[in-house]
Amino acid sequence: MLTGFRYRLSLTDEQAERCAEYGDICRAVWNTALDQRRQAVQRWQRGYDQLFCGYHLQATQLAETKTEETWLRAAPSHILQQTLKDLDRACRDHGTFGVRWRGKGRWKPSFRFPDPKQITVERLGRRWGHPKLPKLGWVRFRWSRAPKGAVRSATVSRDGEHWYVSLLCEDGEHTPGEHAVPDAAVGIDRGVAVAVATSDGDLFDRTLQTPKEHERERRLRRKLSRQRKGSNNRAKTKAALSKLTGRVRARRADFSAQTASVLCTKNAVVVLERLNTTNMTASARGTMDAPGRNVRAKAGLNRAILAKGWHGFKLACLNAARRTGTRIVEVDPAYTSQTCNPCGHVAPENRESQSVFRCTSCGHTAHADVNAAQNTLSRGWTGSLSG
Repeated sequence: MLTGFRYRLSLTDEQAERCAEYGDICRAVWNTALDQRRQAVQRWQRGYDQLFCGYHLQATQLAETKTEETWLRAAPSHILQQTLKDLDRACRDHGTFGVRWRGKGRWKPSFRFPDPKQITVERLGRRWGHPKLPKLGWVRFRWSRAPKGAVRSATVSRDGEHWYVSLLCEDGEHTPGEHAVPDAAVGIDRGVAVAVATSDGDLFDRTLQTPKEHERERRLRRKLSRQRKGSNNRAKTKAALSKLTGRVRARRADFSAQTASVLCTKNAVVVLERLNTTNMTASARGTMDAPGRNVRAKAGLNRAILAKGWHGFKLACLNAARRTGTRIVEVDPAYTSQTCNPCGHVAPENRESQSVFRCTSCGHTAHADVNAAQNTLSRGWTGSLSG
């Protein structure tokens, strides 16, 4: 089983400079290759004869260009090839025109070393270790835990003011053929007031950002909007904002991982609602011809959904299920919050408030999110038995 181990690097000034340079080169290769793919698609749509612009053609052209362009020689060839592979996978999954450009201001530098023969990891002491990476040499990192198994690849990325390395290892473990509790199942409802509610009546939530942190983020964003682009003060403000939001992201990821681990350990089937968070958090501004309605309310709902990390929780469940043998089932979420679980009566009036559910037909009363989770379980458990 492949497992990732992430560590914070302690780079020298020269190594940090090289990593930033490698990230800029990978970003330029991504944008150039994406532009080449889009032009090829447009020429094909217009009826011109054009070869398929895929990974192999672009990798060949990259090797030829690298012999001529000196700025490309600074980066290892493997990380540039991996950039083209990532672009090829993104284009196949989302379409050529559905892939975003990598802007300098919003993309976090990242590059991957795929050859395990060129990666060596050694421990220096109780707190420090150092891997050897191509063209970077030995880099120190905090030895927070030991990587298990053989290293398959290493990814270097920057988050805020720090650089990190993620070691992908083959730990030798396998997904169990059967769960320890094969008859246990649970339904999950992801909400705004409470992050996770289960059909068993459990409510999982965590304060991810304190009121003082929220106020500080608001002031930093206001300050950032008034500063000139490219100035040193704007760079300092962005660094402070990135540090603040990075702590919130870490808490959200930790909460999702812990909650998913608890639920997957106890249950052989975890039923989730099939939610498209990308569409659910789209802006309601509309266009000049058709302006949107309730834009401010929709923006607040979007922020609340993103703050709870609905998609991240789903990914955490899929990751935890690999080690427990849990089956993740997704069902249609339509009317789960308006349906009475005991009698099946559907009406918008059943849900009195964010947390209170009272059926207008049979009088059943329950927590609104728990009732929705029970409906989710009923749909998923029936589907899993029939499948």
